[in-house]
Amino acid sequence: MSVTSPKTAPPSAAPAGLRTGSLGTSDIAFFVVSAAAPLTVMAGVAPIAIALGGIGAPAGYLLAGLTLAVFAVGFTAMSRHVKGGGAFYSYITQGLGRPAGIGAALLAMVGYNGMEIGVYGLLGSATRDTVHALFGADIPWLPVSLAGLALIWYGGFRSIDFGAKLLGVLLVAETGILVLLAGGVLLKGGAHGLSAASFAPGNVLVPGTAAVLAFAFAAFTGFESTVIYRREARDPDRTVPRATYIAVAFLGLFYAFTVWIAVQAFGDADVVKAAGSDPANLFFTAITTFVGGWAADLMHVLIVTSVIASLLAFHNAINRYGLALADEGVLPRSFARVHPRHRSPYVAGLAQSALGAVVVLAFWAAGADPYNQLLLWVNTPGMLGLMALQLLAALAVPFFFRRISHTEGRARTVWAPAVATVLLGAAIVLVIGHIDLFTGASPLANGIMVAVAPAVFLLGFPLAHRLKRTRPEVYEAFGSK
Repeated sequence: MSVTSPKTAPPSAAPAGLRTGSLGTSDIAFFVVSAAAPLTVMAGVAPIAIALGGIGAPAGYLLAGLTLAVFAVGFTAMSRHVKGGGAFYSYITQGLGRPAGIGAALLAMVGYNGMEIGVYGLLGSATRDTVHALFGADIPWLPVSLAGLALIWYGGFRSIDFGAKLLGVLLVAETGILVLLAGGVLLKGGAHGLSAASFAPGNVLVPGTAAVLAFAFAAFTGFESTVIYRREARDPDRTVPRATYIAVAFLGLFYAFTVWIAVQAFGDADVVKAAGSDPANLFFTAITTFVGGWAADLMHVLIVTSVIASLLAFHNAINRYGLALADEGVLPRSFARVHPRHRSPYVAGLAQSALGAVVVLAFWAAGADPYNQLLLWVNTPGMLGLMALQLLAALAVPFFFRRISHTEGRARTVWAPAVATVLLGAAIVLVIGHIDLFTGASPLANGIMVAVAPAVFLLGFPLAHRLKRTRPEVYEAFGSK
């Protein structure tokens, strides 16, 4: 008689995690460049930079790109040694200590949420302007912004592969229209012939360059979020640094080239007047002249899709910060739940979308303008917060490498971070010094917006002390997951 062994119960399935090994270099670069919204930055902000800085404005974007490339040297060197999913706050914790890291975690959540939620105002106003330009109709902005919230939530709910593919399509479309403009300008030789005067020292070293640099640094905000996708990257020690360098190089060169094209479209002698008199239509006028009215109509539509791409990229970044902080034990454990099918941090995504809806509805109820108040007043503190995190991360690099054994050279671990710290500090001073250009608000409102980032960061220190006293096991493990 044979003896049949009793059947054992199958082991319970492990909780779903993020989809590891899903993202290649190009996928991560798409997320980062899409967050910067190149078309929106160029059509909406670059004309103001030209009006303030003159024909030397293209060089300002190159200088900003070079500064952030220096920052990326130490940043990517550290990325090979810090494996946590907390990106900025993990780096700052490892280099500057847990209290600074907890302050950085708060600042990251406020900064990324500010950068994303404010843009729902831009989505509403840009869609309203596009509909008016194409059809002559006026639509309210609130339904558009709320529909955008639902759309972005769905995009974040789906798998990271879905988001990468969608952002790839949208990014190619928005950069493609600018390449089309460039082709038209170059083929026709510009307004009065092509000129390299934009890069002459006499046109770059002018008082208005400070304002150009402030706008240029703001245009790169979010490029460092490559490290947030470390858990989902293929071969992250190679993929993340490559994506970081590709993103900053592409943005720096593309911004500078596109602004130079705008200068050529009107000519060195006339572009400053054109940008100052009608900045909102500078790029639309240029593409109508050199390509055709149909291309201007298409540009209107692609600005809306550019905004959508930026929103989705920031939404995905915020969700992964929320998941990381839940894994740390700082946020509720429910934020760490990952959808079993899509492998997305869907609870964190729901919370982020709900917060966005509350802020959008509050501004609408107060009768605020979607662009001048919702976008500028929420986005500006977020931008300053992310710039402050870049500065803190640069400062953390040499302190981190002093404490571990490594084979990285001093150029990567000391000199590049030191130079980046000085340059990023100068960039923050420039932005604060020209804050009125970003917000159009009163001195009191500007002061409050500037104070948000340092106040949030400093709040982390008493919270760290409390966490150490009440939950020491969470405190000791912070920044290491």
